[in-house]
Amino acid sequence: MPGDTGEKTEAPTPRRLQEAREKGQVAKSTDLSAAVGLLASLILISLYGPSMMSGFLDIMRESFALDNVLMDRTMMADQAWRIVVRHTAAMVAPFFMLLFVTAIVVNVAQVGFLLTAQPITPSLNKISPIAGVKRLFSIRTLVRMVMNLGKVGIVSAVAYITIKQDIPQLINVTNLDWFEVGAVGAEMLFVLGLRMAAVLLILAIFDYAFQKFQMNRDLRMSHEEVREEMKRMEGDPLMRQRRRNVARQLANQRMAQAVPTADVVITNPTHLAIALKYERDMPAPKVVARGAGFLAQRIRTIANENGVPIVERKPLARALYKACEVGDYVPPELFKAVAEVLAYVFELAGKGYRRRASVG
Repeated sequence: MPGDTGEKTEAPTPRRLQEAREKGQVAKSTDLSAAVGLLASLILISLYGPSMMSGFLDIMRESFALDNVLMDRTMMADQAWRIVVRHTAAMVAPFFMLLFVTAIVVNVAQVGFLLTAQPITPSLNKISPIAGVKRLFSIRTLVRMVMNLGKVGIVSAVAYITIKQDIPQLINVTNLDWFEVGAVGAEMLFVLGLRMAAVLLILAIFDYAFQKFQMNRDLRMSHEEVREEMKRMEGDPLMRQRRRNVARQLANQRMAQAVPTADVVITNPTHLAIALKYERDMPAPKVVARGAGFLAQRIRTIANENGVPIVERKPLARALYKACEVGDYVPPELFKAVAEVLAYVFELAGKGYRRRASVG
């Protein structure tokens, strides 16, 4: 059997996945972050390109407007530097801020909110030459290399096709002025970048799916590992059985002590048994024991051994079992029915029927 040989054929359990996550072992594609970052950059450039160009023109305009007669060279250089810094910060800060937010969103979308120092914790395995050689010549490294070469080939093909389509337009730039040449070049670069970003995004999605598949494969467990983990999570079966036995013994002891103090046991007659006790200072009759099946039989046995009256009332037994737990008082809607039973029992026992029956 696979479990006997230790073959890992079982999907990782939620606990195994959580432990791997705490160690920083999560499915993540750096290509996806790069592709989304490139696409976001191009979109931001298309949105803020005109304002950025206007900003650069303002820098040039204010720099050329400096009066070199009233200022010496040091003052001019200082003033020009202030102009450049002010305008550049105003143009670039929002751009990089949006890119930063985009990078965070992409990473959170992949791995969620995860803070762990485990991946950067020093480990002998990370600096071991033997382990490094094994990783270098592993199947995973070979697959990654083939995938990267495939990505380079696909991106190169897209770039070649895009540039080839633009060759006629490149030939005609000689008839344009320098401003038109810049506009045409910017448009070509934007289209090329957009196509490459789209292709990289598609490839990155496949890469992320592969990383997730690879991680789940690495975390697969054998039958024995699954059993051991279930033992850790739920406890050893022998210990669980022992705890159940101890709990049953304690319940039987409490029942053996409580049933003899009861005034009556109301039965179903064989499936349910509810032991009731009533004293003058109680607000209502109290359930001191209840049970179904085996426990009901045990309650009847103890009642017979201790001379506690047993009264068969099927509807009342069902209602009490459903409405009350051990230690609860009888609810008001059942007062009358219970009072009739207690009155009957007290009358038979000669315990002062008129005084006791007032609970109804």
